[in-house]
Amino acid sequence: MRTLEPTLAKYPNPLLRYLAATRPAFLSITLVACLIGLASAHVSGIPFQAGKALITLFFALVAHAGVNVINDYYDYRMGSDAKNLERIFPFTGGSRFIVNGVLSAKEAMIFGYLLLLSVIPAGFWLMHVSADGLFWIGLAGLFAGWAYSAPPFRFMCRGIGEPAIYVGWAVIAIGADFVMRGDFSAQPWFAGTPFALLVVNILYINQFPDRKGDAAAGKRTLIVRLGTERARWLYLLIAVFAYGFLLCAVALNKLPVYAAAGAFALPLSFSAARDLLAYADTPARLTNAIKRTILAANVSGLATVLGLWAAA
Repeated sequence: MRTLEPTLAKYPNPLLRYLAATRPAFLSITLVACLIGLASAHVSGIPFQAGKALITLFFALVAHAGVNVINDYYDYRMGSDAKNLERIFPFTGGSRFIVNGVLSAKEAMIFGYLLLLSVIPAGFWLMHVSADGLFWIGLAGLFAGWAYSAPPFRFMCRGIGEPAIYVGWAVIAIGADFVMRGDFSAQPWFAGTPFALLVVNILYINQFPDRKGDAAAGKRTLIVRLGTERARWLYLLIAVFAYGFLLCAVALNKLPVYAAAGAFALPLSFSAARDLLAYADTPARLTNAIKRTILAANVSGLATVLGLWAAA
């Protein structure tokens, strides 16, 4: 067992144990997606309502935490985490909480589903104070997160996990905007799509160190299906499309010009792509590329938020 990985001795306190199992360090992408949606509504002249914003943000984080735990549970059921010998913890190979005996599989399953169920009452309250259309947005987000790893869908095993990730994080931005606006608008989709695509690249690059364990467990991710020689180029294409989409949205007046600040993260994505192209078959050398990929998504998203807020 690797020294940085969780053990029961490291988490004697049950509350801290369950909290850590949600992988809180990785919830920042949901925070940023919510902020994009809130900023999108604000730049449209919608009055900012702190109470609704905080409830939206908190339960979006709870939903993401639940999806993280559920994903770990179903990965454990498939055996992919146990077979993963080239993982780069804490970024790839799962949280290791079940595999290392910190939580039992049953405990993780119950906890994950309780987190997801706890979001439902908050969702109905937000529908009441905004509009009924929020139901479909919330349903799409929860379904995409759950079906990513849960049977019978298991999108990740069918090579279509990436579209599910895109939908999940684009929907968060759209939903946060909807709560404030009380109606559908194209603007949060234009603002949220580049960020959601950069989140897709986080999950995508993480699958390279995991590919052998995934293949051994029958988890047919896109990297397993394409092979590293072809799959490595898709990361660069996703990054190019993300930043290109953002700049085109600004050029077409779908977003204010200040939103182009999101493209400031482009060097981070391209340097990570350079490393992936060089080291796709050498997982141990991808650590810095993975870190830059995570940083690129967060920096781009936050810069977009600041740009939207400045335009307001």
